[in-house]
Parts: sequence; structure tokens; C-alpha cells
Amino acid sequence: MLGPLGLQAAKEECPMSSFEMLLSPGKIGNVELKNRLVVPAMVANMCPDPHTATEQYVKYHEEKAKGGWGLIITEDYLINPHAGGYPHIAGIYTDEQVESHKAVPEACHKYGAKVFAQLYHAGRQATSDVNGGVLPMSCSPIPDPWNNSLVHELTVDEIHGLVDDFAKAAANAKRAGFDGVEIHAAHGYLIHEFTSPNCNKRTDEYGGNYENRMRFLKEVMEAVREATGPDFAIQVRLSSQEETCGGRTSLESHRMWRDIERWGADSLHVSNSMYGTRGSHGIVGSYYQERGYGARFAAEAKQVVDIPVVAVASIHDPYMAEEILEAGEADFIGMARMSLTDPHLPNKLRDEDSVQNIRPCVRCLQGCTPSTYQGVPLYCMVNPELGHEWEWDYSPAEVKKKIFIAGGGVAGMEAARAAALKGHDVVLFEASDKLGGQFLTASFPPHKGDFSGYLTWIIRQVQENPGIEIRMNTPLTADVIEADSPDKVIIATGARPVERFVPGLDKNHVIEAQDLLRGRDMAGMFCVVVGGGLIGAETASFLATQCKANVTLTTRQPAFGMTMSPDIMVDLKAELIDNFVDIRTNTTLKEIKDDGVIVECEGREEFIPCDTVVTAFGTSAYDPLSGELEGICADVEVVGDAKDARLALEAIHEGFRAGLFA
Repeated sequence: MLGPLGLQAAKEECPMSSFEMLLSPGKIGNVELKNRLVVPAMVANMCPDPHTATEQYVKYHEEKAKGGWGLIITEDYLINPHAGGYPHIAGIYTDEQVESHKAVPEACHKYGAKVFAQLYHAGRQATSDVNGGVLPMSCSPIPDPWNNSLVHELTVDEIHGLVDDFAKAAANAKRAGFDGVEIHAAHGYLIHEFTSPNCNKRTDEYGGNYENRMRFLKEVMEAVREATGPDFAIQVRLSSQEETCGGRTSLESHRMWRDIERWGADSLHVSNSMYGTRGSHGIVGSYYQERGYGARFAAEAKQVVDIPVVAVASIHDPYMAEEILEAGEADFIGMARMSLTDPHLPNKLRDEDSVQNIRPCVRCLQGCTPSTYQGVPLYCMVNPELGHEWEWDYSPAEVKKKIFIAGGGVAGMEAARAAALKGHDVVLFEASDKLGGQFLTASFPPHKGDFSGYLTWIIRQVQENPGIEIRMNTPLTADVIEADSPDKVIIATGARPVERFVPGLDKNHVIEAQDLLRGRDMAGMFCVVVGGGLIGAETASFLATQCKANVTLTTRQPAFGMTMSPDIMVDLKAELIDNFVDIRTNTTLKEIKDDGVIVECEGREEFIPCDTVVTAFGTSAYDPLSGELEGICADVEVVGDAKDARLALEAIHEGFRAGLFA
């Protein structure tokens, strides 16, 4: 299967008929879909209390409809006031909510998209501060490993009340104009909890054997069908495997799929895993998971049921998606994060010249996952326009400006792209012979090849834009600015490695991490990497997995990966341990010798023998220009790492806004 790096090659080898399957019509129940491309539900956090539809929420879905998606599945709709696990998600249990959410299908239908409302109850994954102050509830009083909260065990009468709540919510969705509902029975939420022997320890009619554990789901499905009628589409989302000890087996999942079909589902949406557990195939896969890993679970379901199956999970390449359909592994393809990075992907598939302009997902988890936990509207690292397309002015500026940009990294290129979008005359200055900045090495560590996909995309955007002049091997200086008098200067000169004085740092076998990733040879195969941040840890992984070196990773911090995204940190640490990397915390480098390093840990010095030392002390902002521009240019803006060394997300977003609002 192809990833972003294979897009161009595949485009040259394959005619546009390559997407005949993806772009062909399909059907779920009685719902006719114009293509096989599905937007799975994602927590958007755009509906604060009373959980009514905001303008942003409506426009967010409308943008995807404009982009040509066949089916859009909305985020988790609350079935009652106590069902929530996130603070600002949609609800559909009051008349006020129903009236407001009518705007969602109405907006999407204008563009031929169909819309399902996903119905959910968070179960034990709820939190009392967002679900009306009550304890999280579940089939059994077992705390969720995700939040470790006390749990209220549902009574039989309360279970019956929840069945009614699901039915009423489905009827409300139909009344609001949705084309169907998706019953969320996956990811460790309430319905999933009942089906799982991992967390269902009841001894009554809703627990114990398979039939009892499935009873709640069966009753919900039957009640939803009765409330909505025979022609309303019902899709069930479920986890193929639970990736947890004592969870549901694959064979039992197969039995469940057959039963779900027998109970009246019109389609299956096959996901995987549970929140609070960590398996090899998580719910939202990072770049550590293989591309398209979700297809195997859909393929299993296709062998068991006759109703349509939706595949999902790290399927972010249209050529890969087409192959999955052609192989009969699924009937529809869910591409959640690709709908964030490029809401117009389906329309671009119809135009040969536009395929290469699809903005790729790099599976970085810098935006989409944190926004869920932070309770803020959904955002994306590579798409700074997400959720704002409707409110920002993209029309040509009334006054055309001359804009100079210092630095051809991702912040500088996004600034150039956005400024050119507004019709300004842009000159991009890059001191080296390559565009990309730190992103040039971002794709070198194991599993991060997707990053080169975005870099290729953004370079193409600036190189092919007639409104952007690129001057390579040319640093922007105060003299040039004074001579040419630009209206605005955007400084995106990035960051530089932190300098730290350590005896022996100038020895020949000492290599800075970025230089190593750029191709500088190691002195030997016994390596000490100094620095436990993302760069240091990924360099250690690169040495251990690609170079087969013996690696020791040291950090002054009390724990590994303290500045990383938790999702990435867990995967990366597991890989280091699996490849026998010796991780040493609370360890400070004191001196570098010819044959090793002296470190200090908890007051004791230790000698670690090695023949290569790799330094990853971190980076600091690099801005050699702004201090020289007082009195020369009145409008100067510093963005990205030049302002403060942070994540690529901040650099891309700041660069884009600086250009758009120049």
C-alpha cells in the first residue's frame, strides 16, 4: 500500500480511473451515497452548554460537504445530560438542541452529502465535571484506566432508562433531518463496556455469558429501530479487538457482528481498541502504527456479514483506499484525519491536476488529539485553516503589499502561501540551498516518513505559485530591506541547537543530533545520546533500529519524554525498550572522554564507555534580524521557532496567520 511519498509516482503510473471505486455511488440501508468516502465522527468541541449547534459547528461540517464527501458522521451526540466525556460536544435530547442541529444536515444536503448522527454515552469514561456533576456510570463499578474515577453501577431500571434515551435521541435525530444514526458501541464507551468481559462483571441478565453481555446493545438497537421506523439508516460502530487483558476475543467479535446484522443494522463501522489501554493498533493511530492497519479488521467483518462495512484507521492515502475497495476488504472508507487536513479531498480526486495538491496527514497527533482533551475546538497541525474557513477572508486584499519573508522552513513557507493567497507580492529568502528547515530531518527517524509528504506539499505550493519569488542561498538582511522597502517583514528563521559547555564537547566523535540525521557518519556503534526530548529520543530510536547500534539515552529530567505528546511518548518509549536502548533519567553529562562519557546520577559519577556521543540539548529561538530593523521597517512580525522554539504546529499556524492578515 502506498503512503504520501508514493502519491506522485502512483499518479504518473495510474490513470484517474484509479479512483473509480472510491468515487462510485454506494448505499447504506435506503440511503444513497454519491461516493464511498466517509468522514468518521470526531470530537469537535464546538457545542458548549446547552450543547446546541453553533455557527462554527455547522460550518465545520458544511466545509466537508462542499469538499465532496459522500457520508459525514457527526461527533458523539449526547443522549442525556449525564452522558458526556467531553465538555463541548453536541446533544440531541432536548427540543432546543434538535431545532439547532437541524442546520447541520440542511447545510450538508445542499452539496449532496448525507449525514448520520453518532449517538453515544461515555459510560465510565465520563467525568463528573462535564456530565452534570454525577459519577460516571457503567455496567460494573470498575474504574476506567483512562480517568480512574469512581463508578456508579447501573441498576436494571437505569439500564432500561438508557435504552429509552438512545431511542429518543435517534427519533430526535430523524426529526432534525439526519439521514441515519450511528450507535457508538466502540472505544470503551458505555455500550462497549457492557459487551466486554474486561469490565462487565455483572451477575444478572446484563452480565456474565455472551448473550447477557450483548443484551444492552440488542435492546438499544431494537428500540432505535422501533423509534425511527424501517427506512431510517442504523449503523453500528464497534471495536474489532479490545487490545486489553481479558477483553473480547476475535471469535466473539465475529459472533457479535453476525448478531448486529441480525438485529437490524444497515452497516458496520469497524474500529478497534479501548481508551485507557495501549495496544499495537490504537483508536487514533500515530505514525508509529502501520498505514491502513484498520483495513484488516474490516476485511474480517466482510467475511462474516452481508451488510456494508466501513473501514477506518490510518487510511490516509486515496490510492491505498482504492486498493482496499478493489480487494473487497470494505465497502466504504473512513478517512477522519484526512478530512481535517484537506476537507476537499474527494473533489480533488476528480481532477487529475488537483490530486497532487491534496494536503496530507502526517499522523502527528499534535492537534486533533490534544484538542479533545483540552476541551477546545478541533485543530490540526498541517491545516491552520480548519474550523475557520467560513470566518476568515480569503479574497484578494484591497491594497497589494510587498512582503519579505526570512526563512524557508514550514513557518516561512506557510506565511508565503497565505500572503500570496491574499494577492500580495511575496519574496521568500532562504539562506541555505534547500527549503524545509528542521522539517528536512523530521522524516528521518523511524516511522516518520509521512512528514515528508507535508514537506513535499508545502514546497510545491510555494514553488508553483506565481505570486511568490524564492531566493535560495540568500539570507535576508537589514541592508536588503532598507534598499527595497517592503511593506511587511515576516521573520521565520527558526531555531538553533542549544549550546551547552561540557568538557570534551569539541571532540571529533561528538555529533549534534540534526547533523547525524542529515547524514554525518558515526564514529562507532556504541552510542550515548544526551537529551531525552523528542529529538534525542527519536535519534536514539534511529540509531537502535536503523543503524543497529548499542545505545544509551540520558536525560537530566526525572522522567523520559516529559515534553512529548503522551500518545507519541508511550509508543516511542516502547520502541526504545524493545530495541534494548538503556534509558537513564536524572542523569547529567559531566565530561566527554575519548572512550566514553562521565555522567552524574543522584550525586554519583559513572563512566559509560562509548565511541560516539550524540548531543540533543534542545533548540532555542534564532532571530538575527528583528533587532536591526528599528526605523527601517514599521511592520515586522516574528513567527514560529524564531519567536520561541516549540512544536511545528505553532510554527505553521503562526506563519499562516502572519501571511493571511499581513
